[in-house]
Amino acid sequence: MNTEIATTESPESTDIAVRTAVQMLNAGEAIGLPTETVYGLAADAFNEEAVGKIFEAKGRPKFDPLIVHLPSKAALADIAVVTEELETIVNVLTTQFWPGPLTILLPRKPGVPDIVTAGLDTVAVRMSEHPVFRKIIKDFGRPLAAPSANRFGRISPTSAAAVLEELGGLIPLIVDGGACGRGLESTIVRLEPPEDGNVTARGKKKKARIEIVRAGSITAEDLKNFGIVIRPKRSARAVPGAPGQLASHYAPGTRLRVLDDPGDFTPENGKRYGLLSFRGEAEDGYLSLTHWSEVAVLSPGSGKMVEAAIRFFFLLRQLDHSGVDEIIAEPIPDRGLGMAMMDRLRRASTQAADGE
Repeated sequence: MNTEIATTESPESTDIAVRTAVQMLNAGEAIGLPTETVYGLAADAFNEEAVGKIFEAKGRPKFDPLIVHLPSKAALADIAVVTEELETIVNVLTTQFWPGPLTILLPRKPGVPDIVTAGLDTVAVRMSEHPVFRKIIKDFGRPLAAPSANRFGRISPTSAAAVLEELGGLIPLIVDGGACGRGLESTIVRLEPPEDGNVTARGKKKKARIEIVRAGSITAEDLKNFGIVIRPKRSARAVPGAPGQLASHYAPGTRLRVLDDPGDFTPENGKRYGLLSFRGEAEDGYLSLTHWSEVAVLSPGSGKMVEAAIRFFFLLRQLDHSGVDEIIAEPIPDRGLGMAMMDRLRRASTQAADGE
């Protein structure tokens, strides 16, 4: 199969790309599309055969559920059940964060195919804020199932070139919408209504519980004003209850190790090492540990989380292609976006360890 790249460098090329993408989606194909987080592999969420092509191209096990992207907030009613107890918190979160990188787990409607939800009674839903994705899904007019556009378990792609590297020859089209503006996948939350009713004895509204199932671009700090935030816990489940929950994931082909303490590192003779550094500062204790064959710095000097998140998967892919024997990752402060990056690094490190 030839994989076509549709550019969006001008209004004219964007119009052509959108039309081509909609035609292929209507024909039941799975195609690569840009989102604000990472590139997705999208297909009609109500077309089981089309969704099956996502699993086939990615090599993804069918027990791993998919995120469903909505063309509008009104389309939520076609996919999910919003109970009376959750109506307030769902309205608050969708008003505040949609379109955007927040995925909400809700009870599924009966018409949602089992292949999308892996047979679970919940469905993961969000609305992308990427302008090209929004044009395509608006013209398509139906929800799209769209996990990341990479081979299963590998590094998420943040450019069309990375999608071509992962899935070239396996899908018919990639729409090139430029580099992703956030660089980390969406945050996934599960909602619970306030205990013992919505109102206290004094007439004050109680807050709902917002459990972060997967850390991502929307942080616990972003959510804390809207409910009681339950921070994510590492899942060791073999069968996930939500997308992105397998213990081993987001991994380069090169072995990766998170080095929590620089004093624990003893280089092996003849082995080439690459360093994924947070700030690239000598005072952090990692730069002087060995003669690094490659050093990639997430946020040079400043240690800014937003910059680090945007560069995270790009630099991890760069190190994977550098020819080193092992990638050593510095720990990233486990707060805000750092929590999401550390989640990815821990899962990537687990996959490397499992492969030995």
